[in-house]
Amino acid sequence: MRADEWISSFAARIGAEAPSADEADEILGLAGIAAHASERIAAPLACWMAGRAGRPLGDLRQMAEEVRRGPEP
Repeated sequence: MRADEWISSFAARIGAEAPSADEADEILGLAGIAAHASERIAAPLACWMAGRAGRPLGDLRQMAEEVRRGPEP
């Protein structure tokens, strides 16, 4: 099963809307930042937290970049 098929089936099963192509890009970007800035386990957990936060994906991705960069001097 292709990823888009799995995502559509999972969305239907849980009664949610599958992400648009733009949303998927933002989510994958967030996951990539988390995975490369820390351990790979950070990616799915960051995405789960982002979903619960209810904030715009662009804002969340920017915040992830800020965390990756660390505290400013």
